[in-house]
Amino acid sequence: MGRAGAARKLAAAAAYGGGGLSVVGAGLYGVLTAEAKLARRTIGQPRDEPPPDATGWYGRGRPGPAIKVALLGDSSAAGYGVDRVEETPGALLASGVAEHADRRVYLREFCKVGAESSALAGQVERALAIEPDVVVVLIGANDVTHVTLPSQSVRHLSEGVRRLIAGGCSVVVGTCPDLGTIKPIAPPLKQVARAWSRRLAAAQTIAVVEEGGRTVSIGSVLGPEFDAAPALFFGPDQFHPSAAGYSSLATVLLPSVLAALGFARPDEALPEAYRGEGRLPITAAAVAAAQTPGTEVDGTAVGGEKRGVRGLWVELRHRRGRLPGQGQAPEAEETAEGPGSDPGPSGHAPT
Repeated sequence: MGRAGAARKLAAAAAYGGGGLSVVGAGLYGVLTAEAKLARRTIGQPRDEPPPDATGWYGRGRPGPAIKVALLGDSSAAGYGVDRVEETPGALLASGVAEHADRRVYLREFCKVGAESSALAGQVERALAIEPDVVVVLIGANDVTHVTLPSQSVRHLSEGVRRLIAGGCSVVVGTCPDLGTIKPIAPPLKQVARAWSRRLAAAQTIAVVEEGGRTVSIGSVLGPEFDAAPALFFGPDQFHPSAAGYSSLATVLLPSVLAALGFARPDEALPEAYRGEGRLPITAAAVAAAQTPGTEVDGTAVGGEKRGVRGLWVELRHRRGRLPGQGQAPEAEETAEGPGSDPGPSGHAPT
């Protein structure tokens, strides 16, 4: 089966409750489970203290009304491994949105170190309570290292996105990173992890866009640049990104978050063929995105129709970089110079 067929099969299995292994056979599945346990032993147990919580207000002195951002997912969303809140993805994204949108921003974290896609239901429930304008989700790596069935992972994500869209939120999902460069993961898990994570990313794309969200491939977070400079882009455990790695992650996500909020660059109104952008059937676009870091996939219409003979029409984009700039420490509550009042206590989930 080709990559497109495998991705479509995973997404369909999630939608209709299928539970096939999809990527590997039952015999190899047992070997991979054992290898995954060894990899997690090498990575080690999470720190006792949680990552710095980026929940709070950003963009001092900028006008309102404030943009509310919720951050869901796993350790890659929480910024596990850094010591300063300014280095976390949440702080970098919120600072970037405030700067480029010229608006006050309130960010709240609901992410948790070690979370798998099955944890999204609870995170979504808490996020909906603050009525966010946009929800950013980073999930999938732990599903691969715990050898969770891809169909199960995608089903949990699809259900979460469906609830968020129904709640009036825009949704941006950073798909599963390419885990083939992670040093603690040894063969044969290393080779299968690469194929597994890319197919999961493609299936996540199909599921998310079908529900009305958009996705961004974050393979670059654990891709070629990390493989070339692991000392720079990985933290001490060789699994989680360093501060430079999280900055790279935020740089990839920020343009799509701004677009979801209606702050896309004026010159990005239409896809540009010379940049490899265009309108494609969803399965072809999902596979292409999984192979190319930083690719955004979002629903569109062709000739007034959202679906063609090959499924949902989508736009495949490579948006121009919008650097998050210098991450700022959040303010614990709204100041007199800003709009409104503090939405409430932090919803950050502990490790």
